[in-house]
Order: sequence, then C-alpha cells, then structure tokens
Amino acid sequence: MKKKLVDPDYELEALKYARPIASRRLILKIITEFKEPIAFRRLAKHLGLDSVYRRQALKYRLRAMVREGQLSVDGRNFYGIPSNTGLIKGRIVGHSNGSGVLTPDEGTEDIFLPRKEMEGVFDGDTGLVRILRRDRRNRPEGRLIEVLQHNTETILGRLYFEKSTWMLKSVNPRITQKIIVSQSGLEKEGLIVRAKITRQPSFESMATCRVEELLGHSVSTDIKIAESLRNNEIPELFSKEALSSTAKLENQIMSSEFRGDLRAYPFITIDGADAQDFDDAIYCEQDSDHGWRLLVAIADVAHYVLKDSPVDKNAFERGTSVYFPGKVIPMLPVSLSNGLCSLKPGEDRLVLVCDMRISMAGTITDYQFYEGMICSTERLTYDQVANGFVAKPWGESLSSAKNLVAKLLVRRKKRGALDFETPEPDFNFDADGRISAVGQKTRNDAMQLIEECMLCANVCAARFIDELKLKGLYRVHERPDEKKMFGLRKFLSSLNVTLPEGLPSPIDLQGALNQLNKKLNGQVLQLAILRSLSQAKYDLRNAGHYGLNFSTYTHFTSPIRRYPDLVTHRLIKSVIHSTRDTDLVKRFGKSPYVDQNQDPEGLEIIAEHCSFAERRAERAVYDVLEWMKCEYIAPKIGQTEDGVITHVTNFGFFVHLSRSNVEGMVHVSNLIDDYYQFEQDLQCLVGEHSGIIFGTGDNLSVKIVSVYPDERKVNFEVISHDPIPRRVSMKRHFQKKPRRYRGKRK
Repeated sequence: MKKKLVDPDYELEALKYARPIASRRLILKIITEFKEPIAFRRLAKHLGLDSVYRRQALKYRLRAMVREGQLSVDGRNFYGIPSNTGLIKGRIVGHSNGSGVLTPDEGTEDIFLPRKEMEGVFDGDTGLVRILRRDRRNRPEGRLIEVLQHNTETILGRLYFEKSTWMLKSVNPRITQKIIVSQSGLEKEGLIVRAKITRQPSFESMATCRVEELLGHSVSTDIKIAESLRNNEIPELFSKEALSSTAKLENQIMSSEFRGDLRAYPFITIDGADAQDFDDAIYCEQDSDHGWRLLVAIADVAHYVLKDSPVDKNAFERGTSVYFPGKVIPMLPVSLSNGLCSLKPGEDRLVLVCDMRISMAGTITDYQFYEGMICSTERLTYDQVANGFVAKPWGESLSSAKNLVAKLLVRRKKRGALDFETPEPDFNFDADGRISAVGQKTRNDAMQLIEECMLCANVCAARFIDELKLKGLYRVHERPDEKKMFGLRKFLSSLNVTLPEGLPSPIDLQGALNQLNKKLNGQVLQLAILRSLSQAKYDLRNAGHYGLNFSTYTHFTSPIRRYPDLVTHRLIKSVIHSTRDTDLVKRFGKSPYVDQNQDPEGLEIIAEHCSFAERRAERAVYDVLEWMKCEYIAPKIGQTEDGVITHVTNFGFFVHLSRSNVEGMVHVSNLIDDYYQFEQDLQCLVGEHSGIIFGTGDNLSVKIVSVYPDERKVNFEVISHDPIPRRVSMKRHFQKKPRRYRGKRK
C-alpha cells in the first residue's frame, strides 16, 4: 500500500492557491529520500498529479526552485539536490534598504544579497549562500540556499495596521521584513512592543509574532541597550554556575606568600571619573644617572579565573566588556571586575607586575615579570592629575612618571607612531538617561601618561613571547592596502599634501597628518587617512603594529575587560611557575599551580573570536549612540546649523554639525541645481555643468530636514557652501553660468 504524503506547508499553500500543489519543503523531502536525481514524470506520479494543470503548476514551481538554487536539473529533465560544493557558510547582516550581506565564517569578503534573497531570513541568522556573479559594483552577489539557524527569538517593534492586518515594524534598522502580529486585543497604532517570533520568515511566508510586553510610545535608553545586545548576540547575564563560583572566591584568604610584597610602594591608579574597574596601577622612581624604574601592576585575574571554568567560559563568550552610555556590560561578574580584581585604594590586591628599567633616552633596557601584592595608595582621575593635584606619599612617584613620559613621547615622535587628533564626543545626560548636550572630550596629559606606561608593559609582554619563542596572542595592525594608498595619495594631492610613492611608512603618514593639521578642518581631513588603514586584530602571527610602529606588540594591561589580556597573563604565569631557566621572570618560591596555557589550535579560535567580539561590541555601542543622537537632534528639525563634510559617497555626503556634534546626510537627490558625479579617489561630488564641488572638509550651513531615530538617520538640506581650496582635474566642459541653486551660497 502506498504511503500517504503529508505536506508540512499544506495550509500555507491553501491560503495562496485555490488548487494547492506540493510545497517546496515537501518536494525537497521527497528528492532527498530518493537519494538520487528524479525525473519530472516520476516526481509528478509520486505526488499523484494526474491533471495537466497540476503538472504544469509543478513545472513552474520546480523552475523557480532551480532558479533560486534549491534544486539542480540536467538535460534529461532530472531534478536533484545541488551539491554543497561551492556553498559558503556565514552570518547574515541586514541593511536598512532591505538588502544584506553574508559575512563568511572563513573571513573572506562579504557576499551581497539582494532584497529578494533577504525575504526569508533575519539579520543575525546563519545561512548557506552560493555565489552567482559579480554585480556592477564588482561585489560577489549570492543566492541564499539554506538558513542553517534562526537567531532572532524576540523582537522590539512598532505596531501598525495594513490591509486589515496588524503588523510589526522592527526598530532594528537591519530587520526590514514585515512581521504579522498573530493576536488581537492589544493593538494600537505606533505602540512599541516586545514580541516573541512564533514563525520565522521564509520565501513562502512572512514571519509571525506574539506580543509579550507593551512598552509605550517611546523607547528608553535601557530598552535600546537591551535591544542592541540582542541584535548583536552579546550575552548580558552570567550563568548560575559562574555566579556561584565567584561567590565562593570572596571567602578566599589573600596572601603574599610566593609573591613579591610591594605594599610599601606608593602605587596609584589613574582613570576616568566614572570608572569602576581599576585593573592597572603604576609606580615610578628616577635615577638621574641611569634613567627610570617603572612598575606596572595589573590585576591578577588569572589567579581567580581558571581556564575552562564557568566564569572563563562566560568571559570568552563576551570577549570584552561593552561600555554603553551610563551602563557597562562587564566581561567578568561585578564581584570580580569591581571587587576582588579592582585595585581599590587601601585594599590588598594580587597583581602580575611588569618591572622595567628605562634609559634616559626612553629605551626599555631590561624587564621582568612576577606575581606580587600591592595596596594602592590613591585613586586619581585624569582631571586631577592634569590639574596638578599632588599629595604624599605618591607625589614623587607621579613626578618621576611625568618626566619619564616626556622622554617616551619624544621617542614616540621619532619612531613615527601615528597620532590622530580626531575629536571624541562627550555626552551629558538628563535624569531619564537621554542626551541633554553633546560636547567634545579633551585629551589631557594624564591620559597620555597612563597610555605610554601601558604601551611599555604591552611591548615587554610581546617581547617576552618572542624571546622565549612561546605560542601567544599578538595585537597585529598590518600595513595598509596598496590600492587604498593609491587612492589616498590622489586625495592628498588634491589638497597639496605630499605622500611618497610606494607603500608609505608610518613616518610618511605622520608627515601627511602634520600637513593636514595645518589646514582648515584638518581634524576632519585626517579621517581619510584613518579610513585607509587596516583594522587591528588578534593573531598568532607576529606582523607588528603599523599604527604604533612597533615590530612586536600585544595586549597585557586590561585582563578585567579584554579576554586576550587574560590569555597573555596565563602564558606569563605558566613560565613563572615552570622550571625554565630565564631572567625574564622572578620567582618567590614554589607554589601549587595548574598549568592554564592554551594549545595553538585553541589560540587560533580565541584570536578569531576576540577580534570578532571587539567589532561586535563597537557596533553595539555605535547603534545606541546613533539612536541617542537622533533623539537629541529631533526637536531641532527646521533649524539651521553650521557643519563640515566628513565623508562623501556616490549617493551624497555626511555632515558633522559643529554645535550639536551630530552627523547626518545630504542626499544627492537634494542637490537640485545640477547632476553630480562621484570622484571616489578625490572624495568629492562634482557638478557636471556648474563645476561646483562638494568635498571632504568643506564648510556648510545646513537645515535639519528630518530625523528617523529607529533607522538612525538624520537628513539635511544645504543652505550655503564654503569649499576649502583643492585641485580637481575637470574632465568635462562646464557651463560658464551656474544654474539656480537652492539657498544662499557664501
């Protein structure tokens, strides 16, 4: 007796067609069970399709499945499942225009997915894609073959009514698909809700959801942070096992046995005023004849967080702490990050020390690592140190550190490390956690002091790995791409800034930065150089750090908030507790120790994951900040402000408002006086007839036209334009008389 076929998507097909045919899922299931390609006639017979109409409908469906890569067909009209050869696995990233990309797990270039391919998948899902062609922008374009894992379970969105159906529009701009609300009685136009996805999107049907919580008509900062954490798959809560194990650590007796007792040394911490986790302390003493002794003491996190423990697994998953405005998602439980591992004044703390000797010329001549115990004498802020606050007993140590850093900065300049003077926003918040004003952070001498001391310790840790030929993590910043340098050189030439031919050294680029700093809006023009550089990452291969111009570099000084630093600590401690004969470590007896070193394969995984986690954290914070800026600027719609063009694209240019410190866009469609051509290398738009040029660094007066917080978009309209001097080779004959331009031109 023939087994009756059950179509899992029959109800969906019945909603679409009066005479439903076999769904795609059923067809794929049948062909898979046959374990070989199947002829059309055999498939039709197996499905019991006896009429010409139904067979023709099946033919149309099979053609569509072949076109979309779900099936393959040969010359004999046999249909089969395409080979997995050529399929690329990766993470789906949605774009606000409905298209998206697949970021391959292997780290190759992103694969563009048109809007149609994104209909059956959400941002953040994992899928398989087959590359079809190169599009007109020379991007690899793919077709989504299979969704391996749906990662969106809950969603934040606004309710709206469409064609007698309540729908939900996600407030995440990367999720543009329509979502059907499956229940009634809760709905109200524009209401923001948290909903659970009850059916994931597919090519055959829209996603559905069930409302679980009503949040009102406006979104709070806390809700936006929670949404950003979900969208970027950053865990917020620690496991019960992790919290339980850290609670037990608080009962441990802290002892200086087998450690260097440095509690008599007046160590100090210097951090931001709002910092809670103090993972580094310094002590410095000066010998007028020989230079300085600098001690950088870092919280001994590895003493408490053992490899493969519940806390360690949670820390690795996070990879880094995430710093949102007014809220921190720590890499470690608060009892560790703000408690046992935080170098609070007046409290004994376990540390890993980098003890350095530095010459009068600012060169590290000797260093040692060892385990120690300190008691910090003072918790200082950057502003206190910059304003000259001094007290006993640490005043002499701080004075010595300042003298040392003055030498280190001279050496830094000679070395050719890149110094970007790009402004960093400084947000002021009201009682509700919303932005009340946006200023700019000023970088003071105290920040440089701590930064240079930490750089010394990080360099010593990297040398330690190199000299002992250990397998460890390096912080790598590779040389820039030659093609990008070619474009950068053309841009700089248009501004009469010289850059030597070939691949420039950091000293060459710093020379270009110095030239740009002397020009109007030089801080903005610097961004072109910053964008041309590669992104720093973690790697087992030592490729040096181009930006700092170090031949070897790693991260050692922040194990509370960066997992790679914790890995470096474990590596150093494994040598301290070994019998290896080396002067690079100091031992204080033989203590019980369980080796926590990573194998090379494990290090590869850590390097890749932590590089990803760093970018993920940056993206999450950026999403929240851009939303907050939109909320801040929204009441100013219709007002006019001065700004500077920061970046130019083929569809318009971005403008940074000088007073509000918010960035928005002037779309090319709003430049109604001419047709504009995009000159990518020169980073400007050139009017075909008028010769008017909009380029990076130009001053503008713009009107704030519209703001869309959910999409993180602010739109401007040009009122007046004051370009900076630049050389542009005109490839066309322009009309002598400019056409009418909206607004007054300066």
